Amino acid sequence: MQKQLNVSAIKDGTVIDHIPTKVLFKVIQILKLEDFPNTITFGNNLDSKVLGKKAIIKIANRYFEDEEVNKIALVAPNAKLNTIRNYEVVEKRVVKIPEEIVGIVRCFNPKCITNAENIPTRFQIINEKSIEMKCHYCEKITNENEIRIK
Repeated sequence: MQKQLNVSAIKDGTVIDHIPTKVLFKVIQILKLEDFPNTITFGNNLDSKVLGKKAIIKIANRYFEDEEVNKIALVAPNAKLNTIRNYEVVEKRVVKIPEEIVGIVRCFNPKCITNAENIPTRFQIINEKSIEMKCHYCEKITNENEIRIK
């Protein structure tokens, strides 16, 4: 006899799917979901034909602005966002890293002007696969291991 635990569908909200398992808790932290009062369901190490193993987050009554989607893209590029309304998927989006990241990542260089003055950071993505970005001001390269999201 096969037993299966089903997670209930959400009426309204967002499902973030195809998250690499190693970054699930980073996505939760980036989106500040630990402080969100509504129902959040997540699963990790779920079977995936694309990733082998994946994570998923279901967030009731929460939708994401472009800036938040850009934050997800920095740690989980190619994740999928499904917008749910009245139990139906009304929009599907694949998270993509934008060409330019403004104001959401701190510069890795402690001497960068953005770390000394109230200037929004600005980075050009120079490598999408390994997530490397170049600071507009000091031209230092920040890689995915050095990313500090504001």
